[in-house]
Amino acid sequence: MGEVTVGVVLPRTGRLRELSDPLEFALDSLRHTEFEVVAADSRSNPVAAQAAVRELGRQGVSLVLTLGGTHTLPAVAAACEAFAVPGLSTTLPWQVYRARRDVADPVWSFHFCWGLDDIAGAFADMWDGVTEHATVGCLWNDGVQGTALRDPANGFGPTAARRGHRLVDPGGYVELNSAFDRHVDRFLAERVQVVTAAADARDLAAFAATAGQRGLRPRLITCSRWLTYPFGAERAGLDGVGTIVAWTPRHPHRSSLDGRSAAELAAAYERATSKPWLQPLGLAHALVEVAVHALRSADDPRDRHAVAAALRRVRLDTICGTLDWTAGPAPSIARVPLTGGRWIRDHGRMRLET
Repeated sequence: MGEVTVGVVLPRTGRLRELSDPLEFALDSLRHTEFEVVAADSRSNPVAAQAAVRELGRQGVSLVLTLGGTHTLPAVAAACEAFAVPGLSTTLPWQVYRARRDVADPVWSFHFCWGLDDIAGAFADMWDGVTEHATVGCLWNDGVQGTALRDPANGFGPTAARRGHRLVDPGGYVELNSAFDRHVDRFLAERVQVVTAAADARDLAAFAATAGQRGLRPRLITCSRWLTYPFGAERAGLDGVGTIVAWTPRHPHRSSLDGRSAAELAAAYERATSKPWLQPLGLAHALVEVAVHALRSADDPRDRHAVAAALRRVRLDTICGTLDWTAGPAPSIARVPLTGGRWIRDHGRMRLET
């Protein structure tokens, strides 16, 4: 059998570069298999990401992997469809992923992640702890994230209404270029008890500063996106902020590749990088697990049609739990469960408490 190569598109440079660390680490597990690895820099840019897929396709890779980026990840998926290369991705809510790749019937692109409804459910569990019927202020931008969260069918509204919470949305703000007086005024007028966001850490910190100056003191702030990661929590400086939790070293699952526990994986990452574990580590490792499983189970791992067919039938117990492409929630999608947690400052370092 000839050489079988896996291509990886990751943000080694640009604003997403910190997300490349867990994927780079996970690739070590792939390099210890029978498969070769070729990596390409997306430069945190969708145009460069698409060009990377094109070049990897020319090099004859059997599969392309990627992780993270509201703009870059869908660009990779779209390029996989355009260039007929199987692709596997994670860390973008699956409804946002499907809406942004502009492919009604995907043949080549596969994805696993939680959904917007899962985020809403995890946050609603936390809002329930504040009050039975919370008035929730929405700090949502005017871009991709805010549009998705406002979607009447798939956004936060249906879950909030079903759980008895009331959303207050003053409208979108321009990311990294806004003052938040309008939002604070509305939240004060509506007696908001909880604020929920999908903000960049700098925007969330700016909002919190304005809220403090104006006397708005929500009993809880919940935020997904960058606040899912420790560097986001550090930059926002918000002790006690709530976020989503998809994976931690305390998860009870093990790697399908080598049997490592979640705790062992996190410890190995911290030893190797001198950085704290972060949630995408588990997802990156699962990405590699699924890739290896699909290639090994394909009728011919050098045949891209065979690899895509193998991905379509994957049901695998991974370090993130069971990933099942045969069960949906939509074609080419596998779901990752969520819970909620809070960032707590502990001896000068942010710790995720679940």
